[in-house]
Amino acid sequence: MRSTAEVLDHHLKCFSARDMEGVLADYSADAVFFGPEEAPRGPNAIKPAFEKIVAELAKPGRCFAMKQRLMEGEYVYIVWTSETEDNSYELASDTFVIQNGSVRLQAFTAKVQAKH
Repeated sequence: MRSTAEVLDHHLKCFSARDMEGVLADYSADAVFFGPEEAPRGPNAIKPAFEKIVAELAKPGRCFAMKQRLMEGEYVYIVWTSETEDNSYELASDTFVIQNGSVRLQAFTAKVQAKH
């Protein structure tokens, strides 16, 4: 079984590579994703949220900086910033609960400023 660090590293690697199949493979069948507008459950329901952000981050000129990564047992907290063609992610964070080698819960929040 994968460790918390292995799951997170795989998740971030797939996210950065825009590998949607790899990203979704990290979630358990009953995973919950708390986002700004909803809380879908399960990889199929979570997919649209990732498609939206991955599409934006795939545009030319993107920059990304990991500001903090804290891990304690099955809990992970990351803080990051990013610039895209359309938006500035002035401060963003993700909190994960990783159990039995899969993401069971992810909570995402960000302060996003439109550039246009």
